[in-house]
Amino acid sequence: MSRILAIDYGMKRTGLAVTDELQLIANPLDTVPTEKLNDFLQKYLTENKVQEIVVGLPMRMHGVVGQLEVQIQKFIDGFQKDHPEIPVFRQDESFTSIMASKAIFESGAKKKKRRDKSLIDKVSATLILQSYMESKT
Repeated sequence: MSRILAIDYGMKRTGLAVTDELQLIANPLDTVPTEKLNDFLQKYLTENKVQEIVVGLPMRMHGVVGQLEVQIQKFIDGFQKDHPEIPVFRQDESFTSIMASKAIFESGAKKKKRRDKSLIDKVSATLILQSYMESKT
């Protein structure tokens, strides 16, 4: 089988998570500067078989999409142009950053690690991926 890759797209940094090859477990992968995201994905996709991509959908209260959605859609359009064989799905990412911060805190991480925004981004991507996987069952 192949993996599912999740993306928590951000203005500065983008968190990434991936499943194992059996698509049973979501794991944090990395956090990359958003301007280097396409280069990272190109390299990753040549080294790993990815079945589909899940990109977080930034929803605000009352079902309104967040302002970052315009940039996310540009990224998705470019990705689909470069990789038409890999379908892209969306998953609501509401409150994932808050849940990620809470999970990191509850893990007993020291204060310095809890403030590491790159850690929060990849844990958020993992939560997006877990939600997506649960919605498929």
